[in-house]
Amino acid sequence: MRTSALLRQVSSDWRSVDPTLDARPMLQVLTLTRLGAQVQARLNDYLHREGLNAAGWDLLLTLYRSAPAPGLHPAQLADRCAVNGPAISNRIARLEARGLIIRDVTPQDRRAARVRLSDAGRAQVERLLPAFLALETELLSALDETERTVLTTLGARLLDSLEARAPAQGAATAVGSDRQAAGRG
Repeated sequence: MRTSALLRQVSSDWRSVDPTLDARPMLQVLTLTRLGAQVQARLNDYLHREGLNAAGWDLLLTLYRSAPAPGLHPAQLADRCAVNGPAISNRIARLEARGLIIRDVTPQDRRAARVRLSDAGRAQVERLLPAFLALETELLSALDETERTVLTTLGARLLDSLEARAPAQGAATAVGSDRQAAGRG
């Protein structure tokens, strides 16, 4: 059942059960939940066809856009990633094994390292980014530019409010593990 039909059915059902109940918050959250799932599924399909998951793509994008030439320490990388999920060290290890990133161990402290894109990783991002952005544009195509701006503003306000009220651990979990994530950075 399409979400628009489901929302009408749920609303009707609640009115039948309890006409005094204001079910709008439930319907609004259901809309957001279904929207997030649809967007995530489409982005994940694209990334999986390219041999990536959202967490790995996010790490590659973070290094591409935010890392200085020598790279970032894993803790810095974790702070800059948009997607929460598997431990950053697991993501690093998987991408390093694929030759997409390089982990340079600091000679003074073997526990300290910097992570940077390899040439293959940079080429992968530069190859995939235009199609990824085109997919995101297509996912938003039902909205005009003004509506997209309003969506971004309202979404940011709601996220700010939720994150401000969430315990530190809950905030990371709320974004999702692997965020069944868009992998957007």
